[in-house]
Amino acid sequence: MQTKKVENNLKQIYFAGGCFWGTEHFFKQVRGVVSTDVGYANGIIENPTYEQVCSDTTRFAETVHVVYNPNVLSLEFLIELYFKAIDPVSVNQQGHDKGSQYRTGIYYTDPADFPVIERVYAREQAQYESPLAVEKLPLENYFKAEDYHQDYLDKNPDGYCHLPQSLFEFARNANNL
Repeated sequence: MQTKKVENNLKQIYFAGGCFWGTEHFFKQVRGVVSTDVGYANGIIENPTYEQVCSDTTRFAETVHVVYNPNVLSLEFLIELYFKAIDPVSVNQQGHDKGSQYRTGIYYTDPADFPVIERVYAREQAQYESPLAVEKLPLENYFKAEDYHQDYLDKNPDGYCHLPQSLFEFARNANNL
C-alpha cells in the first residue's frame, strides 16, 4: 500500500467522488488542505494500472488522498464540502462517468474519524429519501495513480472535468476568514 507519511500535526482522509481529476482539483482549492494525490482505493489486486481499474474487475475506486491541517480546517467541514461536490445517491456514477471505479466513498485511516464521518453522513442522509450511495469504510489499501493523473487539471486547465468551474470557486472561498 502506497501512502504518504503524514506529519504529526497534520491529518489525512481519502475521498472517492467520481473522476479523481476534478475531485482532487476541488480539494486543492480549500484553505487548510496541505497536499493531495490521486490513486486507487480498496481494491483486490496489487499496484493496479488505470486500465485495470477501468476494467470494472478490480473493485478499486478512483480516490483522492487529502492531507490537511486540522488547526485550519476541521474534518467535519471537509466532509461537508465533499458532499457539495458529489451526487450522494448516484450509484457508480458521477456526471457522465459510469463504472464502479467512479463510486463515492469516504475512507479513513484513523478510527477516531469515524464518528465525525457518521455525524455528517446522518445530516446529509436526512436531506434525501433515497439511501446515500457513499461508502464510509476504513482504508484497506491505496495505490497512487500514474504520474499523468496527478494534478491533472493544473497541467491541463481545459481538460475534462465532471465538476462545474463554479465549484472550484466555491471551494476557494469556503473557509476564508
